[in-house]
Amino acid sequence: MIDTIGTDISEGEERLRLQIEDGVGVLTLCRPGQLNGWSWESTRQLGIVADRIRFDDTIRVVLLRAEGRAFCAGIDVTAPGGAIDGRSPAERTRNYYEGIRWVHERFAVFASLPQPVVAAVQGYCLGFGFELALMADVRVAADDAVFALPEAQLGVAVDAGGDLRIAREAGAGWAKLLALTGRRIDAATAERLHLVQLVVPQGELEEAARGVAAEIAANAPLAVQGIKRDIDAYADAGLADALGRTAMSAALTLTSRDVREGYSAKAARRPPRFDGT
Repeated sequence: MIDTIGTDISEGEERLRLQIEDGVGVLTLCRPGQLNGWSWESTRQLGIVADRIRFDDTIRVVLLRAEGRAFCAGIDVTAPGGAIDGRSPAERTRNYYEGIRWVHERFAVFASLPQPVVAAVQGYCLGFGFELALMADVRVAADDAVFALPEAQLGVAVDAGGDLRIAREAGAGWAKLLALTGRRIDAATAERLHLVQLVVPQGELEEAARGVAAEIAANAPLAVQGIKRDIDAYADAGLADALGRTAMSAALTLTSRDVREGYSAKAARRPPRFDGT
């Protein structure tokens, strides 16, 4: 079950860690042993931490980073509470729909923080990881970064709006190519598509991303926050309605037979046999 009420994070169960350094809120994905795989609990904690950042005037900019060799390799299939149940197929679909809407609400708090967010991306940035990075205002990638939305290969719709944000940044054609095929792209291609703003050698990622964050933090907070709001208002026109359709597409595919086949095939390392049910 999804914990939609609790606001505590048990010691040792952190998916994200927040530290404040010279006006920069350093938000770190801190499960490197699981390649920072995402879960319902990760989403819950993101919402909690975003609420803390939102009203902290000592934080002028957020640096989103990750420990280990991957930014986030997608869904953590080993995390507890991954599947949502229901007494009937209809109720299960409804419960998934509300679950995905809840995820969208938590992500919206993060994406609409008054403080700009700079993401530092290394290694695998797949699925939910790619979608999270796309919620940042500026993305700095190491030259070893790999990006993909592999959901269709598993039988599920892209459920957090990553394809919509790619369409906003790179155009609908590229969004369709990447989301419909699930193909991976390297950092140089992501930069060419305007999905990342800077690409640097792997060993220089931390310094480069912190440098961008420091530049932003040195500017007038009210001006910075106003600029972010104004650009987002233009760029995100229509996003809310599209996310509503995304939630239903995700709910229908997450309760399908094809999604079970997709994950089973991945675990068995064989091609999936989808039949559209």
